[in-house]
Amino acid sequence: MAKNSEREDTGEHAPVWRADNVVSARQATGPVRWHVPEEAPVALVYNGLTFAVMLASPADLTDFVIGFSLTEGIADRPDDIRGIEVHERKQGIDIHITLTEQKFERLTLRQNRRSLEGRTSCGLCGIDSAERLFEPLPKVADAPIGLSGQTVARAVAELSDKQPLKALNRSVHGAAWVNDEGAVMLVREDVGRHNALDKLLGAMALEGVSPKAGFVLMTSRASFEIVEKAARRGVRALVALSAPTAFAIRRASEANLTLANYSRDTLTLF
Repeated sequence: MAKNSEREDTGEHAPVWRADNVVSARQATGPVRWHVPEEAPVALVYNGLTFAVMLASPADLTDFVIGFSLTEGIADRPDDIRGIEVHERKQGIDIHITLTEQKFERLTLRQNRRSLEGRTSCGLCGIDSAERLFEPLPKVADAPIGLSGQTVARAVAELSDKQPLKALNRSVHGAAWVNDEGAVMLVREDVGRHNALDKLLGAMALEGVSPKAGFVLMTSRASFEIVEKAARRGVRALVALSAPTAFAIRRASEANLTLANYSRDTLTLF
C-alpha cells in the first residue's frame, strides 16, 4: 500500500471522534462520570464510490480499511490499495480509499448488486443473495490443527492486560493474534466484533504477520461471519470466549479451521 495515508478534519468546527468518551450520569448515590465507547458512522469510499457505512470505534482505521477490504474480497493484498485518506466531519468519518484500476472494476460489478449498511452487530448486511452464505471457503489446512488448553489459557490471561479501551469502558470487543506459545502478539478493539477482527487482520497484513503460525482469540461469540473472515485470510484456528453458532461450526469444518471455545478454564474443540 502506498504510504500516503492521512487523517484530517474537514469543516471549521469538525469534532474529533474519540473511541472512548466520558459522560455524566446519575446513580442513587448521586452524579457519576462514566466511560462509554463511541459508535462512529464510518463511510468506506472506494475511488469515489461509497461501498459501505459501518458503525465502528474511531481508532486503528487504517487497519480497519485494510482488513475489511481483504475479508470482503475487495482487495487481495494490501498493495491493491494505493492510498487511504481519513476525513472527519460532524456527521461521521469518511475514508477515501484508492484501489488499483483492476480491483475497482471488480468492485463496481459487485456494487451493482449490493448496498451495505453495517451496524455494530451486523455481519450480514446488504448481501445480494442467500447463496453467498454457502460460497466455498478456502481450505486453511489439510486437517484441523490441535490446540493446547494451557497455551490458550496463557493467551486469555494476557489479553485482559492488553485491551486499554475495554479497561476504560468494559464494553468493547477484542481480537488478538496469538503465537504458538500462547503469547499475545497483536490486539485490536472495537465496539463491533466484526470490526475488531477486521482491524486485527488488517494490522497483520500490514505488518507481514503470517496467519499460518498461531491463532485468533476473540472476546465475543464465534458467529459464521467471524469464521469466514478468518478463513479467507488463512487463519488456521479461532478461539472464542463465548459459544459458537451451529452455522459457524459447519463453516469452520468446511475450511478445516479449528474452532474452539474457552470458558470456565476449559477448552472445547468443535
